[in-house]
Amino acid sequence: MQNLSISITTKGSLEEVKNRVIEAIKPAGFGILTQIDFDKKIKEKVGKDIRPCTILGACNPHLAYEAYQQFQDVALLLPCNIVLTQIDDGKIRIEAMRPTQMLNMVPNVKCHESILKAEENLKKCLISLE
Repeated sequence: MQNLSISITTKGSLEEVKNRVIEAIKPAGFGILTQIDFDKKIKEKVGKDIRPCTILGACNPHLAYEAYQQFQDVALLLPCNIVLTQIDDGKIRIEAMRPTQMLNMVPNVKCHESILKAEENLKKCLISLE
């Protein structure tokens, strides 16, 4: 089974890396719909400390529309998460859910060539941040 995510590690602060990710994924047709400062929410709701972690809800509107036209339940999987976690001072892990793996969870949606290409483009964008 293929990994669920595309994962890389890069240098910089969480905020710097977040901004670099947002810019890097644009050429692949992805934009950010949501942002959750997960570590702050855990602290607020549970009173526990975890490593700084931000979840970006990314979406490629063309792919989302294509999948949604095939099977409306695919909306349950949107947006695709990109998780940024500080693993050390100045070191951030970036993990992005693979669109092909998400669609494997929905049996009625075919993995078209456009989705394979978008995943490869997303991977190239993120690897460029290493």
